[in-house]
Amino acid sequence: MLIDMHCDTVSELLHGEKGQSLAHNHLCINLKNMQEAETWIQYFACFVNAKKYESGPQKKQDLPQHISITEGAEPAGARVCGALSSYAWEMAWTEVLCLIRRLGQEESDNLRIIRTCEEAEVLRQKTPCGSTEQNAGVNPAAKKSVAALTTVEEGGVLNGKIRRLEELYQKGVRLITLTWNYENCIGYPNSRTWEVMKQGLKPFGVEVVERMNELGMMIDVSHLSDGGFWDCIQKSKAPIVASHSNARALCNHPRNLSDEMLRALAEKGGVAGVNFYPAFLRKDSQVTIADIAGHLKYMIDTAGEDTAAIGTDFDGFEAEIGEGYISHAGQMELVWEACKMVGITERQIDKIRWQNVWRVMKEVLRSEG
Repeated sequence: MLIDMHCDTVSELLHGEKGQSLAHNHLCINLKNMQEAETWIQYFACFVNAKKYESGPQKKQDLPQHISITEGAEPAGARVCGALSSYAWEMAWTEVLCLIRRLGQEESDNLRIIRTCEEAEVLRQKTPCGSTEQNAGVNPAAKKSVAALTTVEEGGVLNGKIRRLEELYQKGVRLITLTWNYENCIGYPNSRTWEVMKQGLKPFGVEVVERMNELGMMIDVSHLSDGGFWDCIQKSKAPIVASHSNARALCNHPRNLSDEMLRALAEKGGVAGVNFYPAFLRKDSQVTIADIAGHLKYMIDTAGEDTAAIGTDFDGFEAEIGEGYISHAGQMELVWEACKMVGITERQIDKIRWQNVWRVMKEVLRSEG
């Protein structure tokens, strides 16, 4: 089984080639590839780059398909929230709602959106036709339904409105990546500039962390500044996650986590999902699957075997990938073989594949009803 903590496939479906779906597309994540990877739970990020709306009020024909201007949105430049105008954030909020709806349109017997761990457990025991494995006559080779968990990548869409957390929760969102690459109402992004990198959560950001704890939403520190990371460690009462971040010691990129951060994440009971984007794995372009395994092994050696996980970032990056690397989810078995080559045991691979993330989910997410 596999739990993958991050992909950007829904954004690609919304903005990309018409007629594509999770069942049929040419992306890294589709139903066939997920079934080949034995994916149990796939986290689908509703990602939006708010900066594209910064140029000013958009004409309806200029907007992505199915996106319209938020009613009552302020003109561009009327007010600034973080690095961008309030108008840009309002437009981004509208787009996130469209992305959530787009994911909802993908539900089928083969892919079900989940909100709780109990719902995920039910799917683990069922085939797409709805029959339990224990029932007589079920084909043991039948593919299980994939569980889809809705996440939001860019907490700036809250735009200083704490009530939006409740709205996102009601719509099924169970994880929020607090920042992307811009300062927002919550805090600051990772940066090569120390003056930015040292900045912590803003007062509203602290309020967001506290409310997410109360609601039972996972706090994701990928993309966050170092200062914001340490504030989350201090302020959160629940484990936090870095859904798609690697080891800074192996690749000195500000998006990655230092040894101290990895150990703090472990002490908090959290996990880090290794990101497959080559630029976060090594400095040069000669990336291979061995680099993925190397980061996983380093995390285990540095922070313990309960910390390493998978957050592929599939469909969220473009890179020239040569031989010896992975190009879609259906090739995940190559990653597990590479893990064995660097000395990661079968038991540890099971923890990486799903057990570590599942432990955090059971601790953070709330039961309903």
